[in-house]
Amino acid sequence: MRRIFPIAALLLPLAAAAAEPAAKRPPDRADTPQPLGTFEAWTAATHHEADQLVCYAFTRVHGSSAKLAGRGDVILSVTERPSGRDAVALSAGYAYPPSAEARLQVEKASFVLYTSQRSAFARDGHAVVAALLKSHAREIQTHAPAPRHMQVTDQFSLRGFAQAYAAITKACPAK
Repeated sequence: MRRIFPIAALLLPLAAAAAEPAAKRPPDRADTPQPLGTFEAWTAATHHEADQLVCYAFTRVHGSSAKLAGRGDVILSVTERPSGRDAVALSAGYAYPPSAEARLQVEKASFVLYTSQRSAFARDGHAVVAALLKSHAREIQTHAPAPRHMQVTDQFSLRGFAQAYAAITKACPAK
């Protein structure tokens, strides 16, 4: 069974560390996210998980169709692990209804995401990443059910994705 964890738990410390002056930061721990770089709208980073290097790229939502009170961070990420490549995940910022599915739209291609609590995961991450890399669009969208029978459409920039992806695949090459 695939291990499910809150995506935001990895990404928020990285964002906070980037905003803090280096002189005031505590010394890095082995499991603390380490930035690889920011590539326009995407950030690439690494962290250690169970003594293995994990690399990921992420971007934050830049537009949403619905305003949900108390909605948390909305983040799209691609993760490279020794045990799995091209894991595409969406942290929605709210709990999905039970047994819900979300969709990720890349130009005319649509990909199904299965949901678990506050996250959604691509069933075929390799196909999603391939579509992201060959896309000429400036943004992609996700469509998902939300609380109170609402539908949410979120927009994410693709600017810098190819460079961020290159950084994580270089730092965590396939074996």
